[in-house]
Amino acid sequence: MKILVTGATGFIGCHVIDALLMQNHRVIATGNHPRGPEWHRLANSIEYVSCDLNDDVDFFSLFGKPESTVHLAWEGLPNFKSFNHFDKNLVANCRFLNNLVKSGMKYLTVTGTCLEYGLQEGELDEEMDTRPTTPYGLAKDTLKKYLNLLQKEVSFDLNWLRLFYIYGNGQNPNSIIPQLQKAIRNGDDFFDMSHGTQSRDYLPVEKAAEIIVKIASARIGFGVTNCCSGIPRSVLSLVEEEIKKNGSGIRLNSGVLPLPDYEPFSFWGSTKKLDTVLDIIKKKG
Repeated sequence: MKILVTGATGFIGCHVIDALLMQNHRVIATGNHPRGPEWHRLANSIEYVSCDLNDDVDFFSLFGKPESTVHLAWEGLPNFKSFNHFDKNLVANCRFLNNLVKSGMKYLTVTGTCLEYGLQEGELDEEMDTRPTTPYGLAKDTLKKYLNLLQKEVSFDLNWLRLFYIYGNGQNPNSIIPQLQKAIRNGDDFFDMSHGTQSRDYLPVEKAAEIIVKIASARIGFGVTNCCSGIPRSVLSLVEEEIKKNGSGIRLNSGVLPLPDYEPFSFWGSTKKLDTVLDIIKKKG
C-alpha cells in the first residue's frame, strides 16, 4: 500500500516509517526538512517530498496520489499553552487536509491528543465529552470536528488517534526520561522532579507506531480511538525503572518541581475500543 507520512522527521514519524517498511508498504514521507531523507537509516527505501502545509499546490498529486495518509505534522510542541496552535497550526492543518481529501485522498489517519479530554480524571474513553483547557488541546479538538463536518461534503474515511504519553528513542530532550538520562550521563548526584505520585498512561513509541500503521493500512474509518496502554502508572515508578535499568545511584529530589496545571492528577485511557478495532483488523486480514 502506498502511504503518505507527514511530520515524517519527527519523533513518532521515524518509528511509523520503520513500522510501515517492516510491513512492506511504500512510504512517501514529507516535512519542511529541505535536505531530504538522510535523517532515516532506511533512506533508500523512502520517497521524500519536502513541502510546507501552507503551499498552494495539489498535495494529492504532489505526493503521487497515495492510498492512505498518516498525518503527524504539528509544529510548536511541547509548548502546549502557545496560542500558535490555534492561530497558526489549526488553520494550516485545516487547509492542508481539506486540499488533500478534496483532491482524492480516501483514507486519513490523524493523531490527536489526550489533552482533548482536559482535566477529567480516571479512565478516559472515546464517548466522553472533550473539555480541552490548553490551546493545543483545543486546536486538535477543533481540527477533529472540522474533519467530521468535511466528511459530510467529501467522502473519505477518518481515523482520529488520541495519543497519550508516548516515550522512547528520539523523544523530545525536555521530556522527563531524556532529562533523567542526561543527568545520569553527566554523573549528577541528584535529579529534580515533582513528587511523582500522579498517574499517567505510558506507551512505548514502537507500540504506538505499530498501532498507527495497522489502523492506517486497514482501509476502514473507525473515528476516534485512544492510542494508549490502558494502564495507569505513576511518574515516580517510570523514573525509578529508568534509574534501575541504567544501574545508576542518582538520588531523586522529589517534590521540588510543581505539577503541570494543564493535566489532571490521575488519568489514563480506556483500550476497550482500541482492542475492538485491532480485533476487527486482525479478522479482516
